[in-house]
Amino acid sequence: MKVIVAYSGGLDTSVIVKWVKEKYNAEVIGFCADVGQEEELNGVEAKAIRTGATKCYVEDLNEEFARDFIFPMMQANAIYEGNYLLGTSIARPLIGKRLIEIARAEGADAICHGATGKGNDQIRFELTAYAMEPNIKIIAPWREWDFTGRMDLVEYAKKNGIPVTTTAAKPYSMDRNLLHISFEGGILEDPWNEFPEEIAVMTKPLSQASDTPEDVIIYFEKGIPKKVNGEELSPANIMRKLNALGKNHAVGRVDIVENRFVGMKSRGVYETPGGTILNLAHRGLEEITMDREVMHLRDSFIPRYADMVYNGFWYAPEREMLQAAITESQKFVTGEVRVKLFKGACHVTGRRSEYSLYDDHIASFEDNRAYNHKDAEGFIRLNALRLRVLANSKQRRY
Repeated sequence: MKVIVAYSGGLDTSVIVKWVKEKYNAEVIGFCADVGQEEELNGVEAKAIRTGATKCYVEDLNEEFARDFIFPMMQANAIYEGNYLLGTSIARPLIGKRLIEIARAEGADAICHGATGKGNDQIRFELTAYAMEPNIKIIAPWREWDFTGRMDLVEYAKKNGIPVTTTAAKPYSMDRNLLHISFEGGILEDPWNEFPEEIAVMTKPLSQASDTPEDVIIYFEKGIPKKVNGEELSPANIMRKLNALGKNHAVGRVDIVENRFVGMKSRGVYETPGGTILNLAHRGLEEITMDREVMHLRDSFIPRYADMVYNGFWYAPEREMLQAAITESQKFVTGEVRVKLFKGACHVTGRRSEYSLYDDHIASFEDNRAYNHKDAEGFIRLNALRLRVLANSKQRRY
């Protein structure tokens, strides 16, 4: 049996390599995806092999992640439950896709992930896998083994000579990628506990934010960011640039209690500096380039689209159908947006586009030539017709 393990080099996956090899008498191949976690990946391949893998793929997926996953999602203005910009959620279908592609290339019988049985990631990985290979065997050790917590894994690692550095539980867990970092568990499990401001990775603590506001201009083409302050950058470098700018001004931290797909509520603190800037800037450009009814229809898709990403249905036909409609809605979302970053906030302060639908001659309070105020009377009376009929009937409400 040959198994492809999603491998990070941390405690859980280091134990998983050994455990899978023994339990399934399997050849184990590791796969470590670089999606912007900023961890030192040098030596990961060697560590996987020392732990028992026959080989380990270590791949830089940052450009694909930004281009094919983050940016299409940003075109949809997808936000889960009004606050969460889906930073962890959107990375999982890419990692799951590469797991299956490597399994195909290696002729593997199964894939394996380290997600727990309580969380969303198990669903995201496995829905992706089944969408691509309906008969693939999936091994989820946290649903199979007898270990009850991380200290059990530490003891197992010691007994089996597995090199790990973890000796005690952190006060929280972290997961980072090019779009965000999440903090969950530990001290956050009591929703009344305030998350310490000084624990900041992708944003500065608000108390340390720059005292000087900063203007940033982002150029979009068909809803996709292409330039920052006039400099054309690759998709991943756009994210890196905006993350750095947002970090300096403490932009993008949220503290939320969300509803997991498995049914429980979970408290998390997320830092999404570049994503927050892009979301607000993109919306600002749409305000002048999108037809009203197109915008309202697209906005009606946002909760459902966000649910699909959050729940792991990236490769489902309904998400692809909505994406086609969203892509169509972005045909003229081209132009520049200026935002001001200051003390944890991002404010749109200007937008311009050759495709702008904003007509100052019509909108101006000083110019009556393009708009006849008298036309409003008939418009209002027609819209009031059914209300007047109700008021004259036995259905009168007021």
